[in-house]
Amino acid sequence: MTDFRTTDSRTTQQPPAADALAFLTRPGLTRLWTAVRARLERNGLEPTGTVRLQNLDAQEREALSLLLAKPLTAPTASVRLTDLDTRLRSSAVGRGLTETLQLLGPPLTDRRAARDATAAERARLWSTAEASLAGTRLSAQPWAAQWLEEIRRGGAIARQEPGLAATIVTQAVQTLATLFPGVSTEPAPASWGRGELATRTTGSAHGLDDGTLLSRLVLRGIALARGVDFPADAPGRRSLWRMAAVTPDEVSSTVLTYGLRPVGDTWGERALHERADHHLETHLTLRELRGLYLDLPPRTRIHVCENPRVVEAAADAGCTAPLICTSGSATTVVLTLLDTLAAADCTFAYHGDFDWPGIALANRVMHRYGAEPWRMGVTDYEYLATGARLRGTPLLALAGTSVDAVWDAELSSAMEVLGIALHEESAIDLLLEDLT
Repeated sequence: MTDFRTTDSRTTQQPPAADALAFLTRPGLTRLWTAVRARLERNGLEPTGTVRLQNLDAQEREALSLLLAKPLTAPTASVRLTDLDTRLRSSAVGRGLTETLQLLGPPLTDRRAARDATAAERARLWSTAEASLAGTRLSAQPWAAQWLEEIRRGGAIARQEPGLAATIVTQAVQTLATLFPGVSTEPAPASWGRGELATRTTGSAHGLDDGTLLSRLVLRGIALARGVDFPADAPGRRSLWRMAAVTPDEVSSTVLTYGLRPVGDTWGERALHERADHHLETHLTLRELRGLYLDLPPRTRIHVCENPRVVEAAADAGCTAPLICTSGSATTVVLTLLDTLAAADCTFAYHGDFDWPGIALANRVMHRYGAEPWRMGVTDYEYLATGARLRGTPLLALAGTSVDAVWDAELSSAMEVLGIALHEESAIDLLLEDLT
């Protein structure tokens, strides 16, 4: 058995003997060290207070009796950390409680000091933010103080690394000060591109990209300045940017169209007409959609597909029916066009991939626009799957979590049974018949 009796003080300067370390790491002391570690980390690493151990087994009572130099027979024990510290210093271990726990590992964390440091960093952050705000004309705006208080309470900034948090808040203040340089809530007369503004205030053209924390903070400030609610979707965010004389990116994302023949007589409508007459597809940007007057005859049937290959095939075949392609996802520009056509009293028929993401997208489009399924029933799926097998086409396994098709209660079950995913291209011949 390890000799854990009091030793000469000269041993405190020596590394603990192997048998002393072996004693400290015996299983019977595991719960003690866990409890002591937690208490030390709460105490600022000071050996004060008491830990209480319950339901001790025989192995634990024996180990504690040897460690504390007193017999323990009860199933419960209270250990004062000061007594344990003294006992360790005068034993073969030769060091105090904190040093012993550091030796046994892992390293102790002074949680009190960490909390104090975090609080100090947070105080410095908001002090810097207030100073930054005070250095601009925003300080005269009641909404600016409200904005700073809201982002302080929101918590998103506090979750960032301190240096990054300070940078984001400072850049948000600088951006708002650039947009509202006067003493009123009216934006500057100059119009900014969002990338240009981001470069000016952050050094990066992508600093104010949609979805970034910085862009959210700036938009919240714009909403307060203009007295409007914070938007919940991408179109609303773009509208809010424009309220501050900022033009968001409206040209990089497009929607693929074919056969649109609006009744208007502006050059934009005429261009769509001519391209449709020449069987040419057209990519429309958000910027174009804002300027187009898409008035079609009432109840015009618009076919909507998921894959660009369908549009290409329709153009090659000289089809005449209007066709919109989601290109695999209902992005803002796609929804903007469909919203515009829905407002013009158009109706929709939708076709997509027979896989789970395709079913999910079809559900969204059908729910939002009351679209009819277009060759998307269980009989269509089974017909295409059978044809693929008969032709010896390599079959693509259906993967992922199943999604119920809202328009056909039997479709998802049939897809699970056959286990085959069918991309839209497999139905092109059938789709072209409907578009001719």
